[in-house]
Amino acid sequence: MSEEDSIYDAKAKLSALVRQVREGQTFVITVHGEPVAELRPIEKPSRAQTFDERIGELKAQGAIIPSKRAPGEKPHFKIGKRKPGALKRFLEERD
Repeated sequence: MSEEDSIYDAKAKLSALVRQVREGQTFVITVHGEPVAELRPIEKPSRAQTFDERIGELKAQGAIIPSKRAPGEKPHFKIGKRKPGALKRFLEERD
């Protein structure tokens, strides 16, 4: 079960809270009695993942989206027509 602490109390004793979190304790931080955040230990992965495994996991979660271009293909950017005299137009608009 997690304990509740106000933001004021949490700021005052953050070092002690972090020490307890390292031991497995979880805390809910409140603002005006309303829960807004949770301070808990980070779950460590059971084993090291390879790069490809991690990328697959992130794709499955929807956290990253694969590119639609082929590997090695340069990105294609469409840039509008360049208009000469940009500095001149800028200076004219300033006056």
